[in-house]
Amino acid sequence: MSVSLLVIACAVIVVLTLAAAPRRASVEGFFGGRDDSGAAPGLWTLVLSQVTTWIFARSLLNAAILGYFYGIAGVLAYAAYYGSFVTGGFIVGRLREAGAVSVQDWLSARFGGTGAAAYNLVIALRLLSEVFANLLVVGLIFSAVAPGSGTMAILGVAVLALAYSAWGGLSAALRTDVVQMVLFLGIFFVAFGALVLSPGFDLGAVVTAPGQSGGYLGWVLLVVAALQVFSYPAHDPVMMDRGFIADARTTRLSFLHAFWISTLCIMAFGVFGIEASLRGAAYEGELIGSWAGMFPGWIFAALMLSLLISALSTLDSALSSAARLCVQELGLAPATLDGGRAAMAVFALAGTALTLWGSQTLFDAVAVSGTASMFLTPVLIAGLVLGRQVALWSYMLAWGAAMLGAAVYFARGWAPVAAVLPEGHKYEQLFVICVAVLVTGTVAVVAGSRRNLAGTARG
Repeated sequence: MSVSLLVIACAVIVVLTLAAAPRRASVEGFFGGRDDSGAAPGLWTLVLSQVTTWIFARSLLNAAILGYFYGIAGVLAYAAYYGSFVTGGFIVGRLREAGAVSVQDWLSARFGGTGAAAYNLVIALRLLSEVFANLLVVGLIFSAVAPGSGTMAILGVAVLALAYSAWGGLSAALRTDVVQMVLFLGIFFVAFGALVLSPGFDLGAVVTAPGQSGGYLGWVLLVVAALQVFSYPAHDPVMMDRGFIADARTTRLSFLHAFWISTLCIMAFGVFGIEASLRGAAYEGELIGSWAGMFPGWIFAALMLSLLISALSTLDSALSSAARLCVQELGLAPATLDGGRAAMAVFALAGTALTLWGSQTLFDAVAVSGTASMFLTPVLIAGLVLGRQVALWSYMLAWGAAMLGAAVYFARGWAPVAAVLPEGHKYEQLFVICVAVLVTGTVAVVAGSRRNLAGTARG
């Protein structure tokens, strides 16, 4: 696939996306996702938006890379994170029953501005990592097709994504997500069907594949995902924002449908990584280079287009959530279209700058943000499930433990940090860190909780 064809295909996708964007922008639509008539999104708009913003480019590559190294265990480990739609739907339902209109609303009612600020810091880092990681994948795609073109591609896609996202905000993201998801499903499953029907494809071998490094670490990551899956959705503002813009029944169904659709997509993409390991392909360029030599040109092109579409869909949703965070939650800009657009521009510029600075592996962003979110597990279980009031000091201690755990994993290569970690693979270290964070947070919350006499969001 030549870079010129990739650029043309990308341009066609952008044109279709722009055609789907709303013609007029309003403050209600920009921040609240309402259409031109003021109506909330319907079920399948919400489902497709949820799915396409969660099977983003980084996740697709992560699933394939984990499949390549750890076989089916690695793919299952990453697919387990998509259980977040089940736990996220549960959390949203309980929050709405309590009268809350966002996670921040519930937290600020119980922990004041300090509690909300601690949470907002985590989700700001999450949003920044989403912009960064998806732009990074764009760079990897173009670099694999035409070495040296990655930086220009990143800059171009960042500008295009910002341009149409800034026009309509969340309402634009919802409408364009539908188009992008339909395109993704069509293109990707043609490629997947060709793989499954190709000579030599063996489903039994795929299901039992150990990967290049054996399945052990994949099972370790599966346990890590199980530890993080309750808190993980609550720190994802893209998912949480979509939990409060439609009626309760539509929202509940959207989370359930998004769960099975996204899980199937992630596992199907992971098969491409497993197949690369079964064919003995060398690991090259986050597998993109490996696929270029493995598959016919049109299948490789379909995979690259799938990744580009998923990157665009996540970028616009991350930027719209960044606008809502900065304007409605933090009050850093006026509640106007220009205020939201300014917030989008800041996040787009910061995420682009990070791609030029360098990065860890793609999975590290998931591991770090997932660890940082784990302070929410004991807090939400105590408050939403058990109906107990948690002291601010307990909340902040749990938050501090999670942030420290995330920082330790991120800086594990630094000698002073490495000295306190147990010897072993980084995923074994991640497991130990997650257990320590969860135990510390749970002990703190249990020690500082009491029966909550008021069950509302303002209790």
